[in-house]
Formats: sequence, structure tokens, C-alpha cells
Amino acid sequence: MASITSVTLEVADPAAAEHFYAAAFGLGPELRVRGSEEPTTGFRGFTLSLTVSQPSTVNALVDSALEAGASSVKPVTKSFWGYGGVVQAPDGTLWKIASSAKKDKGPATREIDRVVLLLGAEDVLASKRFYVDHGLKVGKSFGRKYVEFDLPSSPVTLALYGRSALAKDAGVPPEGTGSHRIVLGSDSGPFTDPDGFEWEKASH
Repeated sequence: MASITSVTLEVADPAAAEHFYAAAFGLGPELRVRGSEEPTTGFRGFTLSLTVSQPSTVNALVDSALEAGASSVKPVTKSFWGYGGVVQAPDGTLWKIASSAKKDKGPATREIDRVVLLLGAEDVLASKRFYVDHGLKVGKSFGRKYVEFDLPSSPVTLALYGRSALAKDAGVPPEGTGSHRIVLGSDSGPFTDPDGFEWEKASH
């Protein structure tokens, strides 16, 4: 069974990025950084989401990200699906912090329930077929709009979303060129998907 062991962000300043992520989210070995000067402009075609249990935890993580140097892209707010907001890390990565709950059931924590990597696909069905052919099992699928893979042993959940819809959800224009500046570590790499996202053999 394929799994994602880590997500590596390619950043201009690895030391600064490591400091930011430790202060903002306290993520473990599932998030890595490495130096890169690959050119990129605009939307990089992906977002990372942190799913948490309640609104106060959303606020705590967003506040710590902003204090560590992130910028607000979509301020936290209630919506029909729950509560959340989007911030942009100093390295340019877009992070959505959200909860399906609309009311707190206890004091705020910094506990993250799920890390979700959303890849923007030009053709969701074509990318879905590609990943199924590479050993991934579909967990949820909503036609051409959204696909989530079933990776029970993976610390990172992988999902596909239409590129324009993903940019809209994140609150940014969909235009962008150049490197995605992200590499997925997996036991099933190396390969490159139809949208140019790179997978590498995981190094343990």
C-alpha cells in the first residue's frame, strides 16, 4: 500500500523555514524543507491543510503562524462547512487551518488531527487514474471535482482538487508558472504526476 511519509518544501532559506514551522505549527518529521532557488511565480498549484477539532484551536494555530511571520490570506471565519482561514508562510506555501466544528467543546490546544496535501489538477479524473495506476486507493471521490485517497498508514492525507477551484478556496488567483517547490516522499516513488508534482523514494 502506497503512503506519503513526508512532504518536502523547497525554500530559499531552510533555516528560517524550519524556525517558522516549529514556531507556527510544531509539525514533526512529516514536513521537511530543503534549499532551492527554482523559479516560480504566483500560485504553485497546491495547498496544505491542517484539520483540527474546534475553532479555538484554529485561532491558536493561525495566531502563532502570524506571530512567526506568516501573512493572512483569508481571515478566520465561520462558514456553512465549519470554521477556518488561510495563511501564507514566509516561504510562500499556502496553509489552510480549519475545523468542521463551529463551537468549542473545551480549551484551545495545538493538536493537529490531520495534515492534508491538496494538489491542484488540470484534469482531476486523469490524475486520479494516474495515482490509482501507481497503487493508491481512492477513499472519497466527487466526480471531476475532488478525490481523496485512502492512505491509512500515512501521516499525510493526499487529495486532488481542480486547480482553479483550489486557488479560489485558498483565496488567491489561479495563475502561476514554474516549479511547484514541493516534493513528496513515498515508498512508491520516484515518478512525476500529470501536473508535474514530483515523488521521490522516501529516505528514512
